[in-house]
Amino acid sequence: MLKMVGHPGKGDSQMGKARLGARVRKFREQRRVGIEELAERTGLAPSLLRAVEEEDLYPSLGPLLRISRALGVRLGTFIDDQAVADPLIVRLADRHEDLAMHDRSGSPASTRYFSLGRGKADRHLEPFFIELLPDAGEPALSSHEGEELLIVHSGRVEVRYGAQRSELGPGDSVYYNSIVPHHIGAVGPGKAGVYAVLYLPQ
Repeated sequence: MLKMVGHPGKGDSQMGKARLGARVRKFREQRRVGIEELAERTGLAPSLLRAVEEEDLYPSLGPLLRISRALGVRLGTFIDDQAVADPLIVRLADRHEDLAMHDRSGSPASTRYFSLGRGKADRHLEPFFIELLPDAGEPALSSHEGEELLIVHSGRVEVRYGAQRSELGPGDSVYYNSIVPHHIGAVGPGKAGVYAVLYLPQ
């Protein structure tokens, strides 16, 4: 699903982002796994893994999920700063972007992620609010184990699921097995907003 390129930024909400690469490296080193071995486990290029650790770059959600599974940690481990007590409430005014989206040229990418589960250490779901900006060019499809539920909040959204394409509007939803190659993107010149819940088996 989630096409994502991360790059560290400024401000309090950026602190966790800047630590993402360091967190990946910390868990890799704790498990005594070298870059080459992690590349074999995930099927990712060593150069991409080095970019993740050294530059906080994430070309899509799929690679980050592969890394988390290969290291035996949940995806939220790379996002959470500290645990919070139940119930976890995220006020709209307190919502902030957890992964800064820029491509390697420094230009903003087409997807912004706002975690709605950050801090709940025992969670089995990964909920996000996702802001989709108009896509440039033909997007790459991604796949990973698990399931996804998407509910469109605003704008128009195209869902590509294998060879199938569907267009959704506000209030529409889609639920699918994410092992099938897929992608979501904004339709038209305006941005779109989507609530997404990911189930990622451990």
